[in-house]
Amino acid sequence: MKKAVIASLLTAASFAPYATKIAFGQAAAAPADAGQVQMPAAEYASYNTCASATTPAAKAPACEAYLTAYPQSSVKADVLQQLMIAYSQVPSNEKALDAADRLLQIDPNNLRGLTFEVILRKQAADALTDPAAKQAALDAAASNATKGLAATKPKDMSDADFKTLQTGVTPNFYSAIATAALNKKDTATAITNFKAELAAVPVDQTTKPGAVLQDTYELGVAYYQSTPPDYVNCTWYTSRAAAYAPDPYKTEFLKVATYCYKKYHGKADGFDTVTAAVQTNLNPPDDFKIAPAPSPADIVADVIKTTPDLATLAIGDKEFILANGKPEDAEKVWATVKGKDVEVPQVTIVSVADSVITGSVSDDAVQAKTADFTFNLKEPLKTPPAVGDKVNMTGTYASYTPNPIMITMSDAALVVAKKAPVKKAPARRAAH
Repeated sequence: MKKAVIASLLTAASFAPYATKIAFGQAAAAPADAGQVQMPAAEYASYNTCASATTPAAKAPACEAYLTAYPQSSVKADVLQQLMIAYSQVPSNEKALDAADRLLQIDPNNLRGLTFEVILRKQAADALTDPAAKQAALDAAASNATKGLAATKPKDMSDADFKTLQTGVTPNFYSAIATAALNKKDTATAITNFKAELAAVPVDQTTKPGAVLQDTYELGVAYYQSTPPDYVNCTWYTSRAAAYAPDPYKTEFLKVATYCYKKYHGKADGFDTVTAAVQTNLNPPDDFKIAPAPSPADIVADVIKTTPDLATLAIGDKEFILANGKPEDAEKVWATVKGKDVEVPQVTIVSVADSVITGSVSDDAVQAKTADFTFNLKEPLKTPPAVGDKVNMTGTYASYTPNPIMITMSDAALVVAKKAPVKKAPARRAAH
């Protein structure tokens, strides 16, 4: 769905008939009418073979033959344009790009040539796997796109024809600039140009599978990759793309949309209101909002408010409150454990020293392989545990620091599993 096809984009309507009129005769003949090019009969015949060919396969060699025979032709730009289009319809993108290169060497402002450069170089970048080569190809497309946006009307083209051509190709220029920028993490430039692309096409075109719908999704990705991430706009534009994309694109787009939604909102409830809204709006309305997820401090406050006895909270919940709660809320929980002797089960050992053991207790600490408890030992261990072992520890809650969370236990000791008593076999009586 990503690739643009030149044959469908650059239609006969967008490439109006060539304005140059050709007249043939002797080289010394009287000047042609205004707007015409006087051409000897032999040259005219070669030109006419190129211009009148009805198939791309016939036109391309005929135009090449004309350019070889008449390299300084006054209609060289027109012939190169015909050649460029013919090669794109053969199709031979490599030869079409070469024709575009030759055209821009003699007419750097040529909007058609710049359009071919943008589309073909962007397509070529899609096939590259080397990051540096891919970025170079995208940057080349973006450079030509910038020139295309600044291109002015040729003197031999009507205002109406130029406007038609400009309207048809401008979205591709914005897309190329945005894609090159996003590939190198310049999200601000990418967002500006993707939005300009969407604004440059009729709204109904943004609902059809193709390059514009793909770039709607890429706009959402650009918001996600911003620093900090803009999860609301990520949700909107990826959901908009998913609403109109066929599978498997719909499924992939929805993965990003729901991820951004849950990152901002905290859970999936209410996502259906987004999927409904994006079907009637290209851009988020001014009153569009997603309720943000509660902050850790808000979660703590709610737990404090709804838990009658804070002492009954699990160790992991108490630790979360000590780490994230407001000082007054954290102190309420700390008061329930301070100075109390407890056994802490399933401590994952992080480090071991003569008098200190550190370990992971909460799920987050275990996953991150970081310590959240420090056990100051009552006496050195004869057989210390190894890093990574899971053990039970006893100790007294002594102190804590919230950022990062570290709970310190005094008078700590390793709980040694008791050996099961050996049962003696019953004595056997001697046989009589």
